[in-house]
Amino acid sequence: MRPKSVSITELPPSPDAERHSRMIKYAIAQGIRVLCIIACFFVAGWWILIPAAGAVFLPYIAVVVANNVRSSTATTVERPGAIVHVTPPESGGTGTRG
Repeated sequence: MRPKSVSITELPPSPDAERHSRMIKYAIAQGIRVLCIIACFFVAGWWILIPAAGAVFLPYIAVVVANNVRSSTATTVERPGAIVHVTPPESGGTGTRG
């Protein structure tokens, strides 16, 4: 029985592309945090709690989002080792000693 062929569109993103995507998300969240900190100087009254909460909780949210690695549970990619069965070489004294 022939194994199902895998389309290139079904492959997960490369580790570099995934890392870059997570770094962009983290940088955006930290940028919003900086804006929240700056907004604390210009907001008066109880409204200051909104940017203050953003400044406090956004670092945690940014780390959780940045560390969220997508798992490809929907599609499993077969590795070449799983397709081609390799027999290890025999170690039965066939080598020469020098």
